[in-house]
Amino acid sequence: MLNLKKAIYSKLSDSLLTADIGGRFFDTQAPEGAEYPYVVYLIVSDGPDNVFGGYYEDVLIQFSLFSKTENDTTEIETMFGHLKTLFDECSFNITDQTLIWMRRENATLMAETHDALITGTIQVWHYAVDYIVTIKV
Repeated sequence: MLNLKKAIYSKLSDSLLTADIGGRFFDTQAPEGAEYPYVVYLIVSDGPDNVFGGYYEDVLIQFSLFSKTENDTTEIETMFGHLKTLFDECSFNITDQTLIWMRRENATLMAETHDALITGTIQVWHYAVDYIVTIKV
């Protein structure tokens, strides 16, 4: 999975989404006190898919987009649009593997409360976006 993660990170470089989040793109979890907006991505599941004599991996990846604009979803919706442009049915190179496809499976927008170190509890927007990635190993 390391090569897939590197490929995703490389695809993200110099994108509009990177500009939206000021480069704050974290693997698995954000550091405590991370400045908003930011994106966390993680591998939710990874399973083998052996078809037609080939060995494939089906990987479910979740991108969690976070914005703290309380009464306005413009920032989070812009981030989501840039994520879709970047990864929906995209192509990229993975070292020693072949990307078959990357398809968005689900997207859910939620309002959440987060504990802020200085200001107490704040409302944030959270877009959880799931992609299924199939790679030939």
